[in-house]
Amino acid sequence: MIDRISRRGAAPLFALAGVLGILGLIGDLGAGAAFAHGFTSVAYADARSAGEGAVAVELKLEYDLLIVSAADSERNDPLFRAGTEAFEAGDLDAQARVLNDETETVLAYVSDRFGVAPGGAERAAQPCPLRLDGGITVTILDGVPYAHLPLVAACPATNDGHVITSSLFPDGEGFVRDTKTIVTYALDLQHGSAALDAQHPSVSTEQSAGERFISFFLLGAEHLLGGIDHILFLLALIAGSRRLREIVLAATSFTVAHSITFILAATGLVSVPAAIVEPIIALSIAVIGAWYLVRLWRRRALVDSLEGVRGPLGIDRSGWTRLGIVFVFGLVHGLGFASALGIDQPWSWTLLWSLLVFNLGIEVVQIAIIAIVFPILVLLRRRAPRLGRWLTAALALAVTIAGLVWFVQRVLGIE
Repeated sequence: MIDRISRRGAAPLFALAGVLGILGLIGDLGAGAAFAHGFTSVAYADARSAGEGAVAVELKLEYDLLIVSAADSERNDPLFRAGTEAFEAGDLDAQARVLNDETETVLAYVSDRFGVAPGGAERAAQPCPLRLDGGITVTILDGVPYAHLPLVAACPATNDGHVITSSLFPDGEGFVRDTKTIVTYALDLQHGSAALDAQHPSVSTEQSAGERFISFFLLGAEHLLGGIDHILFLLALIAGSRRLREIVLAATSFTVAHSITFILAATGLVSVPAAIVEPIIALSIAVIGAWYLVRLWRRRALVDSLEGVRGPLGIDRSGWTRLGIVFVFGLVHGLGFASALGIDQPWSWTLLWSLLVFNLGIEVVQIAIIAIVFPILVLLRRRAPRLGRWLTAALALAVTIAGLVWFVQRVLGIE
């Protein structure tokens, strides 16, 4: 008797612990959702040939991180004071003026942590000297101010390509865990892209296809794992699916939709401001989470067989409506994925390959989450139906609340 009880009770207890952990995580995120970019920053570097012996680089860095990192460690120099005031005022022109007034300080910081050097046997050589080739501007990218630095690296002629290295952030600012530097280049008769971080701080213009595959696959996987809003949307889909057929169709609808807009946006064919995309992503989380709660309220999810006339693939009218909504929201999530990648270069097969591999990394993580969470919920519903319904409803409610909070924050611009 004791053995039978323990075996029947183990799965619900483990599931309860997992759901409570998720709910705790959601609670911790409520106040700081708008600061997600502060934990893992993304920098962008676009390198192009600028004639013999020169490489032009457009470097894009988060303005606030650049100010805090480049300023004096005691935080009392003009760059920090004026830069902080301009940031708090939200004045992009003032932010640009601050940086242009302190170009020596800014360039010194960047030169120590970003460089272009000759490749081949000369890789041990010092990076090529960097200089500004025009004024620094500030624009909104991914919902936050980014400084655009037009740089030129004076490099000697080489037949072995170039090596681009980045160790930008974290520094003394203390709240950046890591920085992904998305590099695109058209150098040495080569076109390519790479994602640099602390573990992989450099890329050669002669990188192999395998190196590019690994770089962008990991970048896609890490993006989904680090994107709590996308994960919550996926959890809401799982919570609202009673059968394997439902979650497979929902995940497929989401995948097809976000793949379409991801490719279109990343190649520049579609452009939607982050001020529109980000609130809709938050709203999508709330809507999909609330969908399951409405089904519960109508007592349509309390039994294994839903009410209604079954249509194609055994899905009733409500189920097809849900798939349609998932597809529409998937289109918006794809725009969010593309903005995170930040590639801005002309169409090429190399670019398409990088985008597809990035998307593949997203899909692998998505499938892994479904493969882990959905069987646990199914087992819980079968072994302890009442507890399963309550925990699933609690998860859906927490996800819905988180989505609504983020929606309001993003619409009002609250950080």
